[in-house]
Amino acid sequence: MIKDITQKLYADIPREILYHYTTFSGLLGIVGSRALWASDIRYMNDSAELKHTADLIAKEISRRIAAGHPNPNLLNQFLDWVSHRITNGHLLFGASFRSNGNLLSQWRGYSRLGKGVSLGFNPAYILKCAQAQSFQIGKCIYDPDEQRRLIVRVVDAVEALVEQRPKVSDSDNPCSSLPYHAAFQHIEGDLLRIAAVLKHPSFEEEAEWRIVSPAITDYLNAPVLFREGASMLVPYVEFKFQPENGRPIALEHVFLGPTPNINISMNSLNMYLRKNKVTPARGADYCQIPFRQK
Repeated sequence: MIKDITQKLYADIPREILYHYTTFSGLLGIVGSRALWASDIRYMNDSAELKHTADLIAKEISRRIAAGHPNPNLLNQFLDWVSHRITNGHLLFGASFRSNGNLLSQWRGYSRLGKGVSLGFNPAYILKCAQAQSFQIGKCIYDPDEQRRLIVRVVDAVEALVEQRPKVSDSDNPCSSLPYHAAFQHIEGDLLRIAAVLKHPSFEEEAEWRIVSPAITDYLNAPVLFREGASMLVPYVEFKFQPENGRPIALEHVFLGPTPNINISMNSLNMYLRKNKVTPARGADYCQIPFRQK
C-alpha cells in the first residue's frame, strides 16, 4: 500500500520551466561540473518538513489512540521509530526547483550580497536526467487537508503491513521488546520520499518541485560527498546533467537576482554564459526587483 502512495505522489509531470535558485559560486560549479549538488534532505535549508511529517504522524496516532484503537502499542512503537529514524536513518538526497524563477522570498535567501541567479530548465530535460540516475521528481504538497488525508493512508498502510506479517508473541521472541520494528524497516525508503514532499503551508508560494534520490543505506560505499555548510558538514551527491554529444548543460532561461550593479552584472553574466557556450533558449533577464542591502 505504501508503495502505491509513493508512486502516486511522484506521478505528476512538471510542464512549466523549473528554476533552481543559487549563488554565483553555485552557478560556476553547476556549469563547470555539469552537475547539481543534491543535499541530504536533513541538511537542506528548509529541512523542517521532516519534523513536519513526524508531527503529522504524531497527531494521527494520538487521534486513533484517543478513539480507542485496539493496538496502541503498535502505534506508539511506530511513532518512536519514526522520531528516531528522522535523524538517524537512511540517507535521502534532494534538490529544489521552483516554477516561479523570480520570487522575492528566494532572492532574500540567495542574493543577500547581490550574488544570486535562478537557472531555468526545461522540465522534460530535468525529468530525463532524473530517470537516468534513478531519481524521482515530485511536486511538494502544502495543503493541510491533503497532508492529513495522506498521513491517514500512511498509518493505514503501516497497520496493514503489520497484519500481513506472521504474528510474533513474547514467547516466540523473548529478546525483542520492539516486535514491530522489523516491519517498519520495509517502508523506510518510501516514508522518507513521502516526507520529502510534505512542506509546511507557509511555504506554499514557492510551488516547489523536488528531485529525490533513491534511499541510501550504505553511505560508505555510495558516492556521498561532503561540503561546508553554515555550521556543519553537509552530505551531498551529484545530480548530473546529461549533455547530448558533449554539449554544455541546456538552460531554458536565467534570471539575475537583485544587485546594486545591474548593467555590469548582467553584462558579465552574459559574457560567462557565452564563454561556456551556454545559450538559454529564452535568454537572461534582470529580475526587476530593487536591491536592498541589509
